[in-house]
Amino acid sequence: MKKIFLLLLISLAVISCGGRSAANLVVAGSTSVQPYVELLAEEFELMFPGSGIDIQGGGSSAGITAAESGAADIGMSSRWLKRTEEDLWSVEIAKDGLAVIVNPNNPVNDLTLEQVRDIYAANITDWSQLGGRQARIHIIAREEGSGTRSAFEEMVMGTGSSALRITPRAIVQNSNGAVRQLVAGDPNSIGFISLGLVDKTVKAVSLEGIEASSENVMNRSYSLFRPFLFVSKSIPPTGLAMEFIEFILSPHGKELMTQEGLIP
Repeated sequence: MKKIFLLLLISLAVISCGGRSAANLVVAGSTSVQPYVELLAEEFELMFPGSGIDIQGGGSSAGITAAESGAADIGMSSRWLKRTEEDLWSVEIAKDGLAVIVNPNNPVNDLTLEQVRDIYAANITDWSQLGGRQARIHIIAREEGSGTRSAFEEMVMGTGSSALRITPRAIVQNSNGAVRQLVAGDPNSIGFISLGLVDKTVKAVSLEGIEASSENVMNRSYSLFRPFLFVSKSIPPTGLAMEFIEFILSPHGKELMTQEGLIP
């Protein structure tokens, strides 16, 4: 229902502008991909004045659905396409590490994947069980349909019959920025966000002794990373949509993404 509601919002934005967005290009979807694409769109519009790109959030599933329905020219996804979505055209524009974050005042610096899994399944409930202070762990998670959550569930919580569910006691937020803000203000909290969005307000813990860094994602020693995809109903995209994609995949676009902590 939430995905349908988000799609309706995107569709209403299109309808309110006479059947088509006032922008020449509508890009919608993953809130993880969104801030990077906004920066790339600003640069693209400086180079090509009047191009008009409208960037909207809503989550990966909503973006894919918007691309399927034609409500968006390009859908943004921070997860791989499901089998039922593979009829769409897609391109991977970058890779992004997934960082497990805690408050900078938390003395815990390293966790195993099994410990993170047990925290989110509520099998570990106190920081003292992990070598930290005696305090209840406050679990922050993304919402259902989020590409960030889907990636975390697949890579950390497991798949198939052995998979664990994220505890319903988790505090659910609808963006990486909101997760980061809560963790920054709560010394007993834990969350997961895009590696490129980690700043001084939070601390990314090492996993299995491996630092969460772009370099370690590139050499595959750090195991938590996911794709950033563009998807389109058109096979392949044409016009301004393809021009924007080609710009992102150009050396200049790749340099901009690298500066923002992504891995083109």
